[in-house]
Amino acid sequence: MEPSPITKTSTSHYFFVTGLALLAFGLFFGFTASFQYLFPELLKDYFSFEKTRPLHVSSVVFWIILSAVGGVLTYLQEHTRKKLYSAALPKVSLALFLSTIVLILVSYVLGIFGGREYWEFPPPLAVPIIAGWILLIILESYLWVFPYFRNNIINDMTIQWKSYGSMVGSWNMLIYGSSIYLMDKITGNHKNSHSRLAFLLYYTGLFNLMFNWGHHIYTLPSHRFIQYISYGVSMTELFILGRIIYHWRATLSVAQKYYFRGAYRFLMAADAWIFLNLFLAIFMSIPAINVFTHGTHVTVAHTMGTTIGINTMLLLAFAVDNLAVSQEGRDLKDTGLWAGFWVSNISLLFFWLSLIIAGVVKSKWQMSDAQIPFRSMMDQLRPFFIVSFIAGTGIAGGLLAIIYTLLNKQRNRI
Repeated sequence: MEPSPITKTSTSHYFFVTGLALLAFGLFFGFTASFQYLFPELLKDYFSFEKTRPLHVSSVVFWIILSAVGGVLTYLQEHTRKKLYSAALPKVSLALFLSTIVLILVSYVLGIFGGREYWEFPPPLAVPIIAGWILLIILESYLWVFPYFRNNIINDMTIQWKSYGSMVGSWNMLIYGSSIYLMDKITGNHKNSHSRLAFLLYYTGLFNLMFNWGHHIYTLPSHRFIQYISYGVSMTELFILGRIIYHWRATLSVAQKYYFRGAYRFLMAADAWIFLNLFLAIFMSIPAINVFTHGTHVTVAHTMGTTIGINTMLLLAFAVDNLAVSQEGRDLKDTGLWAGFWVSNISLLFFWLSLIIAGVVKSKWQMSDAQIPFRSMMDQLRPFFIVSFIAGTGIAGGLLAIIYTLLNKQRNRI
């Protein structure tokens, strides 16, 4: 499975380049939003938190989607040793995505909203996304436009979280599949992709994207069987992926680790975050605990740990494998890349822990009978917000160093 040297830039590389640019935008807007969280009056009349938050969220969501598609397009061709059915269709798809993303970000800046969480842009902008994404988009995200769902809060929230759970589960399957292929590419055999665990991960992921969203609605009077199934499957997917990567690491030779050390280190970082977030997911998925933690910063910690620690690290492994290839191989010695790697991961750990502690304090407040004022509770959380802001700055700085290194290598290749 030794890959042939890449001599020109393919369309899939532009998915990575666009994704990395969106990640940089997301980091900038996230940094601004976190600063506004500490100082609510900052830019309130011109560029308020209501704008910076969706700018941050949508930029990061599209970074995940475009980079996952880039990984699939690249590894599909490597695996089959064949070109795509049409070289033009991915370019058209990317053009549709890119033009729509620009319109979405501009609409946020202008204060034009109209959607729900994650998809806060006006619904008509979903049409070109559907055209570019075709069968992979989850149309349930827009059932709220119909009065039958919008006028019933229970139906609305249930469908909302089901659609978002399906969306996240769908891109997870793209990322996990590409991760297993990359592991086989490094070892030079098909043991991981043909293993029972790999197929178990696929079917578990498929089942999860249909059912594990239910742990978001424990507090709604929905069907109990949905909640029971959600609790049973919510922690299985990460465990299986972590087990595959952990077992795969033990099969590598020193030469393989060195030759592919760029992608290898990012895979190992993702594996560490898988187990950290698995512990937190098990904790959060217990209904009696979920009642306290849901809607607090514990949920945010889980989201950030998964999005940055797992998804972003795996996607960066794909980006390193695809964009940082040189004629001398994958022996990456770039100071910026590895400084960014360590700074972003260490900062993420402090960011993650500060959010968990803040969430525990808030959960205690919202379930207390003492009726302490909200302002007093927020004052108690301020030290943790300061830590998370400093750590978030470190995450942004580290990831930007990685992005700059990869884009600079791509520019030199072009």
